[in-house]
Amino acid sequence: MKPNQVDNEFEGERRREFMRALLDDVQALETMLENGMIEEGVRRIGAEQEMFLVDHTWRPAPGALKMLDQIKDPHFTTELGMFNLEMNTDPVLFEPDCLMRLENQINELLIKAREAAGEIGYQIVLTGILPTIRKTDLGIENMTPKPRYLAINRALKELRGGDYEFYIKGLDELLLKHDSVMLEACNTSFQLHFQVGAKEFPNLYNVAQVAAGPCLAAAVNSPLLFGRRLWAETRIALFQQSVDTRSSSHHIRDASPRVTFGNHWVKNSVLEIYREDIVRFRTLIGTDLEEHPQELLAQGKIPELKVLRLHNGTVYRWNRACYGITDGKPHLRIENRVMPSGPSILDEMANAAFWYGLIITLSHDFPDITKHIEFDHAKGNFVAAARHGLTAHFTWLEGKESLADRLILDELLPMAEAGLFRRGIRRDDIQRYLGVIDKRVRTGMTGSKWMMKSLESLRGTGTMGERLNAITAATVQRQMGGQPVAEWEPVQLTEAGGWKHNYFKVEQYMTTDIFSVHEDDPVDLVANLMEWEKIRYVPVEDADQKLVGLISYRSVLRLLARGKMKASTHSVSAADLMKRELITVAPETATLEAIRLMRRNKIGCLPVVHEGRLVGIVTEHDFMDIAAELLERKLGE
Repeated sequence: MKPNQVDNEFEGERRREFMRALLDDVQALETMLENGMIEEGVRRIGAEQEMFLVDHTWRPAPGALKMLDQIKDPHFTTELGMFNLEMNTDPVLFEPDCLMRLENQINELLIKAREAAGEIGYQIVLTGILPTIRKTDLGIENMTPKPRYLAINRALKELRGGDYEFYIKGLDELLLKHDSVMLEACNTSFQLHFQVGAKEFPNLYNVAQVAAGPCLAAAVNSPLLFGRRLWAETRIALFQQSVDTRSSSHHIRDASPRVTFGNHWVKNSVLEIYREDIVRFRTLIGTDLEEHPQELLAQGKIPELKVLRLHNGTVYRWNRACYGITDGKPHLRIENRVMPSGPSILDEMANAAFWYGLIITLSHDFPDITKHIEFDHAKGNFVAAARHGLTAHFTWLEGKESLADRLILDELLPMAEAGLFRRGIRRDDIQRYLGVIDKRVRTGMTGSKWMMKSLESLRGTGTMGERLNAITAATVQRQMGGQPVAEWEPVQLTEAGGWKHNYFKVEQYMTTDIFSVHEDDPVDLVANLMEWEKIRYVPVEDADQKLVGLISYRSVLRLLARGKMKASTHSVSAADLMKRELITVAPETATLEAIRLMRRNKIGCLPVVHEGRLVGIVTEHDFMDIAAELLERKLGE
């Protein structure tokens, strides 16, 4: 078996072999820690930049493999979704110009990615959740066809024992099911790495947990999913639920999700994290078992601990402990997975500077941070930040209560500044990056706030699909300008490039706020519903919410003309009046095909159905705006 190849026959004895190898890796790491083999006194930083690919309609473009062929750069790699891409920076020593060097490399790599995307007909978007992504984009056909992803999906689905269930509540509610792990592909992040020594790891890791809440509050950039207004950083809830293998039962039992903040402080060693993850989370995938770490140590060599690292990659702590080797020396890192991608590179680097500076000062001023804040408060702050951003209510050190924005401005930004000064970071760089955070917090204009204000400003104009396209197009344009989000202008509906980009597929403009009736409802209800809501078609659903019929305004009028609604001695039901033989379309149906269906069959309404359930409706009135604009253009010519 080739190195790092995934074992597709991972059951029985193969799983037991892998588990024994995993335990061997942990024992080898313990030996290395006891013998002082982990690199000490060296600080390196780095980043992983995830991004979306979109086409000319601002929809996800499943072209990651084409992009890699075009770029030909080892800094780039795939992610779960074919419309995602990841680029990894080189490690940088934490010295005076490290932040600027990191920013420069990210910009250089991003320019390369944008050039490659342009040659294929794509664009790059840096955002926590792509506003234009739809559930129909998340089919298994859009999963990157690599054994690792397919094996993880299969293993998680088997552990789950059924479809994934999602429920997120913000201003709107999202309640849905999905049959694969692909909802994880809705998320992209800007992940930060910070190399630490073995002895200082416990307190620095705990400090990173404490800093997660306020840093996230200042960085939120994912308020929308499928057009629903949810959390300030919806990524946090969505990622947890997208790989959650727990199921509900009649008995209460504590269980931890694979995406986790953790349950307690680290006391003595990084081993506590690895050991807990091994006993809590079942191994999902295997790989070759050619390495024998104890034998390598006996020979004076450094083991890669590939099995431990593979398992660690399937447990998604928001602050992850990482083992690696640089220049032949083993080291430990804290990987911050909290931050979303975007809104701009400068915003991301400001988030990085804030996080690095804050954990340096907190670890210096509080040699044991756990004596000053309860773990549950640190965890609660993190969740509150994800829900509410800068308006979150925090319980901070020594039990102090504060709103996130006041805490950041009054205490944490000065702490971050002091930490960066302590490490000798250039004064101009400190002022530049932390100045971005200061302005963002003072104005309240996070990426999430900008999206929500833009969406509100577009209310009453265009369809929801048009608004989401405009937000995505505006995000791309403003990112290319390089200005931080606090200086971005609101979105204009015309930024998406015209109406045609908003009407390629039915799901872009279909009505999803649907009024329906059940088969046994009286037709009187149907008539009143049509009058009250000014609609001409009412779908009929059964007890399982399956579409079983459709009632048109004309059929109600015919019934009235015959006098049956008043004269009948018994109530006419919806089932008596509805049309049962229906022509329906799927959400991904092309608009031209929908128009042809309506013309060919002389119908004015197309129910949009997914797996037998009604998800939208398209009527002839949905095409009126298009027709009006086309007519205006033709007459103008």
